[in-house]
Order: sequence, then structure tokens, then C-alpha cells
Amino acid sequence: MSAKTPIRTALVTGSGRNIGRAVVLALAEQGCNVIINGSSNRAACEAVAGEAQALGAKALVAMGDVGDPDAARQICRSGATEFGRIDILVNNAGIQHVAPIETFTDDNWDRIIEINLSAPFRLIRKILPVMRTSGWGRVINIASVHGLVASRHKSAYAAAKHGLVGLTKTVALETAVEPITCNALCPG
Repeated sequence: MSAKTPIRTALVTGSGRNIGRAVVLALAEQGCNVIINGSSNRAACEAVAGEAQALGAKALVAMGDVGDPDAARQICRSGATEFGRIDILVNNAGIQHVAPIETFTDDNWDRIIEINLSAPFRLIRKILPVMRTSGWGRVINIASVHGLVASRHKSAYAAAKHGLVGLTKTVALETAVEPITCNALCPG
């Protein structure tokens, strides 16, 4: 980042490993402050924070289940308190359960929809006004190839990821005339 570019702050959900970890490290390399979020493995999140700090970034570990609206609000508050604002939101947290639809439980369905679709909706709704106030923002939703095509025994996951792609398109249209973008990545 150039001297004139303000230091950006990024919240990456589900960032204790895999894709989330890679995103945190890429953002840290670009000079962003990073908020590392996970729901259960604090040691993994702390390790990612250490890696980001070794790249010169300021890092905050904000543990919490983004599927819990109160925890998600607290994660946002922690980031805003530490860094002043959140400029980049990467909705990466996700879970999956595989079973034929006739044996798929309501609890599994509800939890997958909560983490993979409702949490990104709530986080976007919370952080978008901050982006508008600062005049810049990036929302990146990590969907999946299952946001484009379905797969057997993944009814809730495919439904949630299709929904996340639709949510992304809607937010992109709502921010199209602003310096705020919303995109989905569909790995797989």
C-alpha cells in the first residue's frame, strides 16, 4: 500500500485454517490489519495471528460463533474498538453435513443455513453502514462450487451457498454506485 492509502482493516470469519488462513496472510502481506475469527480452536487462530504479525500486520483474535447474532456483534465491536473500523469483510466461515434429504435433520439444516447464509447476511448488514461512512469497502463471500451446481446429499449446503451467491448479487447491486464492492468466490 502506498503512503497515501489508509491502512485497511479486514475481518475474516473462519480464519483459523485453510482458505481463511490463506486470506488472512494475503491481506497481511498487503499491509492490512486483520481480525482473525474462529469458533472453537483458539490455538489455531493465535497461530494465524502470529503469522500475520510476522508479516508486519496488526492482528486481533476475535473468537466467537458467527452463527450466534450476539457473538457476531461482539466480534464486530472488538474489531472496531481495536482498529477503528472494518473496511474488508470476508465471510469464510462455513460448515457442512452430508446425508440423503430424507434423513437430513432439522438441526443440521438449521445450523448450516445459520453459519453459511444467515451469518454473512447479518455481518454485511452490520458492517456496510461503516463502509458507507468511510467511503470505501470490500465484501468477499466465500461461497463454493455448490453455490453454482448441486451435489447429492448436500441439500442444506447447496441451498445455503446458492443463497450466498444470490445475497452477493443483491448487495453488489445495492452498492453499485458506491466505492464498495461485493463479490463471491466459488472454490471447488
